[in-house]
Order: sequence, then structure tokens, then C-alpha cells
Amino acid sequence: MTPADIARVQTYLRRLLGSEKIRVVPPARKGLSVEIAVEDEVIGTIHQDDEEGEVSYSVHLTILEEDLPPPPRDPAKRTTR
Repeated sequence: MTPADIARVQTYLRRLLGSEKIRVVPPARKGLSVEIAVEDEVIGTIHQDDEEGEVSYSVHLTILEEDLPPPPRDPAKRTTR
């Protein structure tokens, strides 16, 4: 992705998701993925597809189990005292 593509995708995602905290980060080296971050936390990657002159972008979000809140307690498994 070119710097112009990155800026356009970032503008779109910020508007779509309603947050200026979203950043699209160019790769540190050629061949690496373009990353999407919220503030300083990388949450996924963005890939550009160009099929027969039709350009699209796909976002792959990665959610780590350790970042999730604990699961809700199941009332059916509650023990009585």
C-alpha cells in the first residue's frame, strides 16, 4: 500500500468507527503487513487486493484471549450454600 492508500484507509476507518484513536501503520520494512492500531496497541492487519483493476482492502483483527473480560457467570452452575 502506498502512503496515500494508507492515509485514505485510515480516514475511512476513523470516520466509520467514530474514533480518532485508530491508526493505520505502514510496515517497518518492505514485505511486512500494514497494521491497524488503536492508540499504541496493534489490533490487526490490513491487506490490499487488486483483482482485475478492482481494488479492495481487507482487515484482519486479532483478539487475544488474555485481553478479553472474564466470561459471565452461568447462573445454572451456581452452587447453593
